[in-house]
Amino acid sequence: MTYIPHTDADREAMLKVIGVDSLAELFDAVPAEHRFPALGLPEGMSEMEVAWELGGLANSNVAAHHFAIFLGAGAYNHFIPSVVNHVLLRGEFYTAYTPYQPELSQGTLQAIYEYQSMMCALTGMEAANASHYDGATSLAEAVTVARVHYRGKRTKVILSPSVNPEYRAVARTYHQGSDMKFVGDKGNATIPDLIDMLDEDTALLVVSYPNFFGQIDELGGLAQAVHEAGALLCMVVDPIALGLFKTPGELGADIVVGEGQPLGIPLSFGGPYLGFFATNQTLVRKIAGRIVGETIDKNGRRAFVMTLRPREQDIRREKATSNICTNQGLMALAACVYMSVMGKTGLRKVAELCYHKAHYAAEQINKLDGFSVDTSKPFFKEFVVTCPKPVAELNDVLLDHWGIIGGYDLSQHYPDRANQMLLAVTEMNTKDEIDTLAEALSQHDTPHHHDHAH
Repeated sequence: MTYIPHTDADREAMLKVIGVDSLAELFDAVPAEHRFPALGLPEGMSEMEVAWELGGLANSNVAAHHFAIFLGAGAYNHFIPSVVNHVLLRGEFYTAYTPYQPELSQGTLQAIYEYQSMMCALTGMEAANASHYDGATSLAEAVTVARVHYRGKRTKVILSPSVNPEYRAVARTYHQGSDMKFVGDKGNATIPDLIDMLDEDTALLVVSYPNFFGQIDELGGLAQAVHEAGALLCMVVDPIALGLFKTPGELGADIVVGEGQPLGIPLSFGGPYLGFFATNQTLVRKIAGRIVGETIDKNGRRAFVMTLRPREQDIRREKATSNICTNQGLMALAACVYMSVMGKTGLRKVAELCYHKAHYAAEQINKLDGFSVDTSKPFFKEFVVTCPKPVAELNDVLLDHWGIIGGYDLSQHYPDRANQMLLAVTEMNTKDEIDTLAEALSQHDTPHHHDHAH
């Protein structure tokens, strides 16, 4: 890439068009004391010195593979086949932008179409969009769809307290300027409690499957109750769990959202991630975000185009169902490649490994003095452990002495869950790591140095 600066003649021509005599005049409106504030920057460096400096900073990020990871709570350490990155890094995909011109974007459009199709198969729904920024945004957009669907006549959203706290916060922030009201998640409401809150003002009821604590709630009869009240049911799901359990479609969901990061996207310090969004045919014209469809070109060949919504919908703010213009195309491609190489059997295998390893870990930890695992409901790959001391203290010991990244401290979002740790176990955790975790917890009072779990 070359950088070609403007010439004096270029600048003069531009200033003339704007109607000012000098560059300085352009900034007249900015008070003088704010024009060139002292920035306190160090002296300039040569390229070589900058490379050294950045290298030093990069080296202070300890590589994740030095640790055994038992932290989940919405972002998970799953195996990523190498083919995912090889496809992503192809120039045609890596540099592609918004596929508004189908004649130039058939590859990107087909990849999105395949991604949508696989998302429909995974969730048991009829239509999926080309994705949102992350799972939390997808939930906020589900509320938007419910709002548009009832044209403002229903304004209540019932949130289960066991939906990811960050997702709930984002949904509220998104809709703080609208008439939508959120209820249900301030206490310890169970599924029957949520059903009791249904009324003629309810637009949407949101549950999580598995829930934030890793458990599978009894959801039979929920969809029927929601639909009898005239409302919509939204499920926030872990896509890996769907390799093993009934689809939200079979359970009667109207909208399915969630985080696609487990499908071939690295943890990478929290992003970029992928929000997936699937729904039924009846709501398809109200979907936020893009949707790609299949058609035929003038020569009768199979072709792909953006469909069901004009481009203006993203550009003219007052006409938009959602003001998201750029979707996570590259992340959706990663999920598409992951799902296609894993296939139905591979996804099921990953889910089974998570399930069995998590249950083995829960069994080992439940035997320890002072620790108890919540087994009141079936769980998938995460479970809650009540500990004999604050989770933050245990996590410090695990990290410093055992090379283990411990579980999520639930008291951060649930004050009544002091000393409770949410542990995540995936196919990436070996038996050796799990045994080491149990040993480390059993010796929490006598920290000693141990060779890292790997």
